[in-house]
Amino acid sequence: MIYRFDRFELDPGRFELRAGGQPQPVEPQVLELLILLAANPDRLVTKDEIVERIWHRRFVSDSAVSSRIKSARRAIGDDGAAQRLVRTVHGKGFRFVGEVAFVSDAQPWAETVAASAAGEAQRHGRQPSIAVLPFRAAADGGRLALVADALADEIIADLARLRWLLVIARGSSFRFRGRDIDCREVGNALHVDYCLAGSIEENRGHLTIAVELLRTSDGGLLWAERFSAGAAEIGDVRWEIVTAIVANLKLRIAHEEADRARTQPEAALDAWGAYHLGLDHMFRFNRTDNVHAAVLFERALSLSPNFSRALGGLSFTRFQDAFLPYSSDPAACAAEARALAERALLCDPLDPFAHLNLGRSLWLDGDMSASIERLGESIALSPNYAQAVYSKAWAEMTQCDPASSDPHAELALRLSPLDPLRYAMIAVRSLNALLSGDYESAAQLGERAARSPGAHKHIAVIAALADRLAGRDEGAARWVARAREQDPDLTAGVFLRSFPFAPSAGRETIEGALRDLGL
Repeated sequence: MIYRFDRFELDPGRFELRAGGQPQPVEPQVLELLILLAANPDRLVTKDEIVERIWHRRFVSDSAVSSRIKSARRAIGDDGAAQRLVRTVHGKGFRFVGEVAFVSDAQPWAETVAASAAGEAQRHGRQPSIAVLPFRAAADGGRLALVADALADEIIADLARLRWLLVIARGSSFRFRGRDIDCREVGNALHVDYCLAGSIEENRGHLTIAVELLRTSDGGLLWAERFSAGAAEIGDVRWEIVTAIVANLKLRIAHEEADRARTQPEAALDAWGAYHLGLDHMFRFNRTDNVHAAVLFERALSLSPNFSRALGGLSFTRFQDAFLPYSSDPAACAAEARALAERALLCDPLDPFAHLNLGRSLWLDGDMSASIERLGESIALSPNYAQAVYSKAWAEMTQCDPASSDPHAELALRLSPLDPLRYAMIAVRSLNALLSGDYESAAQLGERAARSPGAHKHIAVIAALADRLAGRDEGAARWVARAREQDPDLTAGVFLRSFPFAPSAGRETIEGALRDLGL
């Protein structure tokens, strides 16, 4: 059944909103809400029903519901003042008041979608792929073999959440158990680019776990590490070991893919190659690389228009344009960042990167409640996704809630100690210490953040703020000078637009320190 109203069509089968026959970018949760309302034009849909159907009875705030209603209205050209299609019944719920025509959908859309998905995969090009081989246990059978299998299983499960990396299932990769393996043989048998091999041995109650990431094309070693733990402690530290391994795999494979893409002319890159090279430029956080990243993501989208990861990357570049800001019209860039993130989520509702970008774009709208909720969805999809955990910490910090924010910022640093946004994670911890009144810790963390690779002008301002409040006036002046080198037009207003601290004593302290710094 298709619901037609105004100039729109809602197609629950395709899970799509169309205008003039063209699919429109709409976040899945907003699309669910529109379908619920349009399917029931003859009755009031209560807030309780919306929470039950859209949030599956999880606790959500009234502001979260209001945010989704606002987005639903915007998607169909309505607003809260006109209420031309969606009417609020105060204190009760909402009614769809547009005239809806119910049209039977006779098209075999499932076959069309399947064919489209197959064609889309072909246009994406070569997706990075990995096989996690069964870890070798030094002693046959027994507890050690169980631990070895558990480690490999958990790594496979965590990697499978990434969406950008094709992970071979255990049933195939574990066929190599008990053999001396040449990774090139694995590559030929399973058609993968990388393999992870590991071993575990015990000596006098002490376990040593060794892992190697190998390139299957030539057997090249990309990364190796050893972890140690007491045999009695392995149950407690296994999560930390798996998390450290997965964090390194994400980083090393992404770098290898970017390096591989750099060896080709950009005009010859497939969608995945352009995407990975775009990520490499995007995380450098400067205007020139951000423009280059956007060009590469657009290259990927020209080859595959519904490539969720490339849409997310392009959203991230527009976020940078608005956040730093590189653009003379940050509001337009913010709107584009959100539209691209919503489109990415429509293309792949299970992609944590899509949820992350929508959550970040909601910062720019000042809707921190919806932002925190969306970032929570990203974390739910990928619990060890450090950048989502950090982004949630950032949003909580701007609400002047260091008690919630700081543990998340600390966790993000543990999850990804080599992350390209490490400087930002440390900067959030600096601001949390500042908001808690611990100015000495804030200054130490702020200086660490500002000295880290990739730190941009706002990080220098954070270091200056912390130094000023800690009585380190010389350091404060130095960091203000650094910030002005990066942007001669930088002011307190620019900083506070990017860091919209909630009204509080903490915000007043920051505003006072910015005045003292001459910003």
